[in-house]
Amino acid sequence: MKAITVRQAGGPDVLQLGDTPTPRPAAGQVLVRVQAAGVNRPDVLLRQGKYAGSGDVAGSVPGLEIAGVVEACGPGAPRWQPGDAVCALLASGGYAEYAVVDARHCLPMPAGLSPVEAAALPETVFTVWHNVFQRGALQPGETLLVHGGSSGIGTTAIQLGRALGSRVAVTAGSDAKCAACRDLGADWAINYKTEDFEQVLKGEGVDVILDMVGGDYIAKNLRLLRDDGSLVFINATQGGAGAFDALAVMQRRLTITGSTLRPRSADFKAALAAAVEQYVWPLVAAGQLRPLIHQTFPLAEAAAAHQLLESSAHIGKIVLEVGK
Repeated sequence: MKAITVRQAGGPDVLQLGDTPTPRPAAGQVLVRVQAAGVNRPDVLLRQGKYAGSGDVAGSVPGLEIAGVVEACGPGAPRWQPGDAVCALLASGGYAEYAVVDARHCLPMPAGLSPVEAAALPETVFTVWHNVFQRGALQPGETLLVHGGSSGIGTTAIQLGRALGSRVAVTAGSDAKCAACRDLGADWAINYKTEDFEQVLKGEGVDVILDMVGGDYIAKNLRLLRDDGSLVFINATQGGAGAFDALAVMQRRLTITGSTLRPRSADFKAALAAAVEQYVWPLVAAGQLRPLIHQTFPLAEAAAAHQLLESSAHIGKIVLEVGK
């Protein structure tokens, strides 16, 4: 089969298209003929050799989310049959014509969505559902602040927050990105290059903050939180260190938490997949959540897709089309 492999840790040019053996599904796995694969920040970190626990990345195949058709099933995967259309979360291996997946990490491809759209769902939806609604415990009527509102994570969080009855504020890096966020339902869209989000929102207060920035945002985030609010980290592009008042955290009963998805156990991801199917898939079916696709690339142009992702010029998701 054709697959994109990492020649060695480095820039986008280390991604190369070549022939690799087609995997076979083991017990509890399914083999998926991949039609599309989402491109995500962890793919970049893996390529760079910077992802926690990635080790020697030479020969690895990036790709954490796919959509396609079940080709074969290993023993102990009774839910799926060859021909089923699915999308799935996987630890790696999505940039390929075929991928093996834990059968419990597959979800039915939502009716009415193309494979490209379906491939843009698993990584972002799993991340947002766990961090905003399970860890952050966002409730209807509360206010969510999302940093990086125009990213795949951000555009998903806006739609889920609005669909489940919350007000949503976002930060983004241009007026065009802010406009796109408002079009998706954001109540506030703050251009962080021209405005201070703390000053804009300090009169409002926020209940849950989804942060992928860290650094000097940390103290600002905590000052914005209402009593009993939660600050949830999923990345720290400006660094993990930041000063804050621990006494204020205690007095206001604030929660500081965060998570990474890829290293979690297969059982954890299976439980999360079940929760996503129960609570989020009906919203997709109702048209309340639809992934925003910025651009697609053929599999052979994975390097160009990574260049675009690293430029941060995109709004929404970047997806590789594999089946063409």
